[in-house]
Amino acid sequence: MPGLTGMPGQTRGTMNGGVTALAPEAETLGRAPVGDRTPTPQDPAAVAPQTGVTLPGSTAPAADAGPATVLADTIQLQGDRTLVAGGGVVVWYQGSRLVASRIVVDGASGDLTIEGPIHLSRPGADPDSDDPASDAILIGDSAQLDRELRDGIVLGARLVLARELQLAATRLERREDGRISELTQVVASSCQICASDPTPLWEIRARSITHDAQTRLITFDRPQLRAFGVPLAYAPFTVTAPDPTVERRSGFLRPQIRTTSGLGFGLKLPYFQTLGDQADVTVTPYVSLDRTRTLELRYRQAFSNGATEWNGAISRDDLRPGETRGYVFGAAQFLLPRDYRLSVQVQTASDRAYLLDYGITDADRLWSGVSLERVRRDKMIWGRVGTYDSLREDEDNATSPAQVADVIWQRRMVPALIGGEALLEWSAHAHRRPSDQNRIGRDVARASVGLDWRRSKILTGGVMAAGLVALDADLYRIAQDDRFDDVVTRVDPQVGVELRWPLAGGAGGATHLVEPVVQVLFSPRGKDDDIPNEDSRLIEFDEGNLYSDNRFPGWDARETGLRANIGATWTRIDPTGWSLGVTGGRILRARDADNLDPDSPLGGRSSDWLLAAHYDSGTGLAVANRALFGDDFAVSRNELRVGWLRPNLQLSAGYIWIDRDEAEGRDTNASELAANVGWQIARGWWGEAETRYDFAADRAQRAALRVAYRTECITVETGLSRRFSSSDLLRAETSLELSVRLGGFGMQQDGPGTVARRNCMR
Repeated sequence: MPGLTGMPGQTRGTMNGGVTALAPEAETLGRAPVGDRTPTPQDPAAVAPQTGVTLPGSTAPAADAGPATVLADTIQLQGDRTLVAGGGVVVWYQGSRLVASRIVVDGASGDLTIEGPIHLSRPGADPDSDDPASDAILIGDSAQLDRELRDGIVLGARLVLARELQLAATRLERREDGRISELTQVVASSCQICASDPTPLWEIRARSITHDAQTRLITFDRPQLRAFGVPLAYAPFTVTAPDPTVERRSGFLRPQIRTTSGLGFGLKLPYFQTLGDQADVTVTPYVSLDRTRTLELRYRQAFSNGATEWNGAISRDDLRPGETRGYVFGAAQFLLPRDYRLSVQVQTASDRAYLLDYGITDADRLWSGVSLERVRRDKMIWGRVGTYDSLREDEDNATSPAQVADVIWQRRMVPALIGGEALLEWSAHAHRRPSDQNRIGRDVARASVGLDWRRSKILTGGVMAAGLVALDADLYRIAQDDRFDDVVTRVDPQVGVELRWPLAGGAGGATHLVEPVVQVLFSPRGKDDDIPNEDSRLIEFDEGNLYSDNRFPGWDARETGLRANIGATWTRIDPTGWSLGVTGGRILRARDADNLDPDSPLGGRSSDWLLAAHYDSGTGLAVANRALFGDDFAVSRNELRVGWLRPNLQLSAGYIWIDRDEAEGRDTNASELAANVGWQIARGWWGEAETRYDFAADRAQRAALRVAYRTECITVETGLSRRFSSSDLLRAETSLELSVRLGGFGMQQDGPGTVARRNCMR
């Protein structure tokens, strides 16, 4: 199913995770049109199905069995119809191409006696074909093949699969119409081999190796693994592995070594089991020197209209002796009739320390529930119901909103009589606290309706004028809090005008855009003291909502009174590709703001000044800065983000400064740096480093360094990370991970950076 990617609960810091410019460590907030910053159910991983379908009882069309085409320096036809071709012979037959020094075609049987060097391939095959033989190349010294160029014996043979894995043997036998290739006294490797130094980085030697082109399996008889010619491991039995064209196959995946300060040295050995084309399960035992006994499970299934993925683990360890610990994360998404999208998410864990100890996630609030949505050009329907589970030490689940339900319906319209554009919205919300105690167990339900209308007109001189009208009505039901009435109603009308004057000019080939904006709004004053503010405590002020009629993220509080939003934007677009944009403005009020703290950036009669700038080089470098400061130029908030994306460098860093604000629950100033960088250390070497440093506490929160080495035949990944945070329930921890994967077995994804290839000196 296309479009379903990603899954919550994956281990952080994968080597191929990539970096998002200007958003270090950004958390996906999903498509939820609510302001509680809760991630909505993410999409399970799935891929598009194969477009080719074979109906039961049908057979594929037979290949063209026409005559062969032979090109050679000399061709002789003897009396018994034996054909002898010599000197640079090339034969094309049914999509196959044979290159040899000399061939003899028996007149009676049609069998071929071939003298090498021999090169047999299928360049005419469809590159999108599922037939693995289309990617196979056979090289040999001499051969006896049938007339179809499929079955026979090749001496001094080399079989190259998907241009990745090479099998070299003294003898190769092909049978069953080329399906089975059996090599004896064979060496297998995906490393490049030089004539001057024929010892590869690694190789597998075996008495025989059999390749099945239909099942795409390679069978090794008593294999021996060598590195730099030195034997490392030997198996006195038969071992099977997928060839390089296989995407999914049951079997063991690459092992992973994980060492942590809490769990010690450990080993993960995942086993992958397919359950048909639509489902699979991965079982991963994790053992760490008697410190932990863990079993991890992952189940995935794709449907015709969706997909689901479930991850979980159960552990017994000495970090919490006598306790059974674990977690379960699940997600599902389905496309329903009439463009509806249904999403399901389940998240539960025994404790937050478990998620950190075992490298699952650093999430400290879990949400489980169901959401339903449909988004069209002029209409949106969105709803969800679920429960929260807080893993924070300073939050009590009994006194926090645990069960939450939201429904939003929006319709955009163009009124026939008055023109303009109108937006009608119906919404409902309810949350419940498990506690039955007064005040701390408060439960709230709300139903709201809102109507916004806007009409614009271009005046003389290019000034764009707009009239704004809005009406919002709410009905609240409040329980278990004697400070508020049981039923509260509220109606907030609003009117306003807006003037914009977009100007454009040019100088030296560059384009300059300037747009001053003045927006005046009025709504009756009111502090909303009779309604508990639970969804509008964290307020943002940036260039995105500078001209908004209400900057509160929820419904419990609204901006009121007579106020003006003023600002201007200047943009320079250079012909060489770079651009620079600056936005500035502030909010002016006739009287002090009603629902805002006087010390907040938005409080008082005038807000702090907003100044935001963005630079884009056009070549991968982007810098953005946003600052809030008062008339005395004292900065209350500042955010700097830098992103630089190049083939050999991926940098994403951000610094943020926020003044303390008790109204928003911050008793101390926030000063924090987050950075993630990936760079090409050397050819084949790719490094990643990340850090999060708290300047207010003068200590790092976490740091990590990961290095990957990739060649055409091996991938080695290692990572060292440190979590510095500690508390009564959490401990500082250092972890080290190492994994090795041999190339040529199963299809592999490309990673960032270059690949180190061996240079053969002639």
